[in-house]
Amino acid sequence: MTASIHTRHLTALLLLLLLVLPLAAQKKKQQPARRAPQTHLLLVLDCSHSMWETWQSESKIKVTQQVLRRFIDSVDRRRDFDMALRVFGHKNDGSLASRLEVPFGDDNYYRLLGKLRTLVPEGNCDAASALGGVVDDFAQHPNDRNIILMITDGVDDCSGDICDMARQVQQDGSVVQTFILGIGTQSEAQRPLLSCAGRYTALTTEERYTDALFDILRQAAETARVVVNITDSEGMAYETAMPIVFYDAATDLPRHTTIYTNAPQAVADTLVIDPLLTYDVRLFTKPETTLTRQTFPANQVSVINLQIDQGRLSIHFDSQRTTWSIPSYDITVRQHGQDAIINRQHVGDRVTYLAGRYDVEVMTVPPTTLRDVEVRGDATTDLSLPTPAMLTVSKPKIKQQSSLFSLYGGRLAWVCDLDGSVQSERLILMPGDYLLISRPTAKSSYADVRSFRITLRAAELKHIAL
Repeated sequence: MTASIHTRHLTALLLLLLLVLPLAAQKKKQQPARRAPQTHLLLVLDCSHSMWETWQSESKIKVTQQVLRRFIDSVDRRRDFDMALRVFGHKNDGSLASRLEVPFGDDNYYRLLGKLRTLVPEGNCDAASALGGVVDDFAQHPNDRNIILMITDGVDDCSGDICDMARQVQQDGSVVQTFILGIGTQSEAQRPLLSCAGRYTALTTEERYTDALFDILRQAAETARVVVNITDSEGMAYETAMPIVFYDAATDLPRHTTIYTNAPQAVADTLVIDPLLTYDVRLFTKPETTLTRQTFPANQVSVINLQIDQGRLSIHFDSQRTTWSIPSYDITVRQHGQDAIINRQHVGDRVTYLAGRYDVEVMTVPPTTLRDVEVRGDATTDLSLPTPAMLTVSKPKIKQQSSLFSLYGGRLAWVCDLDGSVQSERLILMPGDYLLISRPTAKSSYADVRSFRITLRAAELKHIAL
């Protein structure tokens, strides 16, 4: 009997495995493979009427068609590249329109060649308007690189503001770089007009045309490597974790981010970045440390050596004991003489800052301001504040309007308004001279003015009855 039960259990288990294992295998097959980053190259081609002009062996458009056929064939062989075609100036005489003729796609090779072969220059040049629609041409993917390649002879009207349009494209953040190839003998003269929109190359020969295209293809596939070394003023490596951001210097958009780490006997991290951009590198010290307009050669390892001198700042109350709870006040820290807040901390915190001079404001009542506080490298600046006192204000049953002022150097500064709806109120105040002004809410010319002083004496309690 027992053997029969075991047999039935074993049979049921085998049947369950036969059902589950194929399902698990099916789910495993359905999981998409991790997508490798791609480079999307958008060709923006001038097909305005001036492209019929003779240049070298043929008209500009014929030379362009021949060179681009070889280029498209090379791009199609690359699994990490795809290409699309936007054309402007080809609609009809007088037209400034542009159009995405061949969108990005895995099977657009023959469409690219077919459209390129049938292009007829008929309209006018408006390179600025052509750039206006390019952002929507790209399929957005966070790990991909979007590159624009504009080819133009730039000798029609080109009346639009291509510099402004190019800035708008860059500010979108989806395009890494814009390359511009200028065709013909006038291409060098067009450099001031077009170089603001991207990396400009003047094409003076057919050979230069081919070389420039394949040079762009090479640049689009390259990467750069950067190692960041952070040391103190004595050349010792910082054993810390600190955010670093590489911003596009042209748009101030973050392009690469990492956390700098340097544990004992560890090799500094190597960051792979895009060499097509110029960067502002910001290290999130307090205040920030910035290196502006940094370029990094492709296929090389560049080293950024940053030397920073840091100290610590700690602010606390003196050790006097009180029978009331002292709040953990906020503290704002600014560089000396500057308005911008570089950090907020609390009483009792010990925070690292770059060596320098700072203005510190503690949000006590009233606020306590400490100006020109020095933070020294590899040292702690320890500031002690006097312990605040407690003031109790008793009020009559009739509602009062009351305001508290501090008195310093013969001048009054508003501290706070009292709550007229309660008969007893407690305030935690710093040492100093004060004025309490009260009057009934009813129409009356009478005002009760009380002056008092809070001293540095430990655990002081004050009481005022209105």
